[in-house]
Amino acid sequence: MASEKAERRITMRRYLFIILLILFTHPLLGQKLLIPMDLSQTDHLKAYGVTYSALSEGYNVEWLLNYRGGSFMMPAEDVLTTLCRIRGVAFEIIDGATIAGIYAEIEESNMEVVLLEKAPKIAIYTPPNKEPWDDAVTLALTYAEVPYETVWDAEVLAGKLQNYDWIHLHHEDFTGQYGKFYASYRNALWYQQDVATNQEMARKLGFTKVSELKLAVALKLRDYVAGGGFLFAMCSATDTWDIALAARNVDIVPAEFDGDPLDPDAQLKLDFEECLAFENFTIETNPLVYEHSNIDVKPARPGYGGEGVDYFTLFDFSAKYDPVPTMLTQNHVNVVKDFLGQNSAYLASCVKKNVTVLATFENRPVHKYLHGNYGRGFWTFLAGHDPEDYTHFIGDPPTDLNLHKNSPGYRLILNNILFPAAQKKEHKT
Repeated sequence: MASEKAERRITMRRYLFIILLILFTHPLLGQKLLIPMDLSQTDHLKAYGVTYSALSEGYNVEWLLNYRGGSFMMPAEDVLTTLCRIRGVAFEIIDGATIAGIYAEIEESNMEVVLLEKAPKIAIYTPPNKEPWDDAVTLALTYAEVPYETVWDAEVLAGKLQNYDWIHLHHEDFTGQYGKFYASYRNALWYQQDVATNQEMARKLGFTKVSELKLAVALKLRDYVAGGGFLFAMCSATDTWDIALAARNVDIVPAEFDGDPLDPDAQLKLDFEECLAFENFTIETNPLVYEHSNIDVKPARPGYGGEGVDYFTLFDFSAKYDPVPTMLTQNHVNVVKDFLGQNSAYLASCVKKNVTVLATFENRPVHKYLHGNYGRGFWTFLAGHDPEDYTHFIGDPPTDLNLHKNSPGYRLILNNILFPAAQKKEHKT
């Protein structure tokens, strides 16, 4: 290992010598555009949009992991500098000597250069009757000006996921229990419309119950990841996906949701081997309880302090040896204020041992941000609903991201959209 490291340093020095020779001879050729992502950045969220646009236009981008908050470096083209100015994104034009200095600093520190070459094609799994307050990822992509398409059950079952590099799951309830809003909202118009929409789709696609449709979708999503797809989910789409998979061969849905009783031995028949992230959890079978299982940890339970008190901490990974979790945790701060949702946090004892924990609550057995691989693909779960709306009640207006341009929580979402475009720089391997 020591000899490999020494060889890498020699190779890097040779590379830098050649680069310096070229750049000092032709200084204009050596200029690059640096988008800093530390506290000097005026709009962190739109910086991701500029980076995505650069990739879409065919420019390669270097993601400088752990360098000034995970900065981006790209060609100093007029079209890109103009785009930064239009969108209010802070940038610097740097010369060859500065570039060489950055590479040298990265080589000697817990930093890494990751090359981004392709703008991932993005889809959001979302129902047609979504509300503006429904989805933080939609808000983030729209604000950052990153294009996306939407799919729902029919498209998933038709195999159209293969058209996308990255998919986000809207806060779906894959158990077919409509978010377990029955106790509080069963007489609300929006709830009744949601039930009707899902039941109509189930009938259209040949299923007798919504839970059967959602299980079929959950299995297709798992196949997508196994085949090399990148999946990101928040809120209830995270734990209910695994719960639905664990209950693949048993009815866990009370009669209030599907007209027939659940299996009285449902808990004993759960198969945790089917799950990607969770195990050994206990399902909540009471239809009047707003909870799916004990995976979720809410403020009413021990270990939560409340708004303005609770923060979660991002783990500091080795950028050179663990570039994937490092990419997913790039930020200008390492402590982020908490936010709640249908799923607010994950009970540590229910998280599988092979899962990478990206963020947790210090001195408490509760995690916030998880990542893992399945087959040839990857999945990432972020608990909570909206990083800038702590409680996020039904019917709340959508978050105005013009007021949260530097949101650390929304940065975690946007880190994920660049993940499929990344590979380590050749000169660094």
